Amino acid sequence: MLPPGVKITTDTLWLGTFIFAVIDAVFIPILAWRINSATFRRIKWTLGTTTAIFYSALWTWGLVNFWDSIYHYVFPAWAHWLIPPIFGLLYAGISVLLWWLALRLRGNAAANFCLLGGLWGMITHLFAVSIGIVSKPPVLQGAAPAAAVIFAIFEFMFYWCIILTIAVLLHHGWRELRHVSV
Repeated sequence: MLPPGVKITTDTLWLGTFIFAVIDAVFIPILAWRINSATFRRIKWTLGTTTAIFYSALWTWGLVNFWDSIYHYVFPAWAHWLIPPIFGLLYAGISVLLWWLALRLRGNAAANFCLLGGLWGMITHLFAVSIGIVSKPPVLQGAAPAAAVIFAIFEFMFYWCIILTIAVLLHHGWRELRHVSV
């Protein structure tokens, strides 16, 4: 929960953008170096499952902690507990789409996946801005919509890096367990 009177300003969003951009600038090259194309091709369903769990958990945490200060201004009350599983499934589908696109673009598939995830973050936050995420909640009123959208690019790249890391670790873990048990 946010303390009373806290404001998320344009400057706060730009600072967050910078922090996520620095983290992404380190994280994405490491993933590109460590995840080869063959491994990336094999993790499709692990990636989808990991994404569903990750985004369901993230939205549960976000709604529990920020419903009153942010989300009840843009979502109907009846959707409060439906959002996490619905968004978890939606994002699982998006992850499979991003996986498919990442393999078809030039360059490293793991890097492409994370960069496409940032593009998805931009799209989601353009929608969020259009429904009032920076104009309705008092905590965000006055923050520049452009800063919120650009922040989301780097925030989401970070999330997709985490998801990709977990999915690859699970994939390798399952392979090792199958190898040991044979």
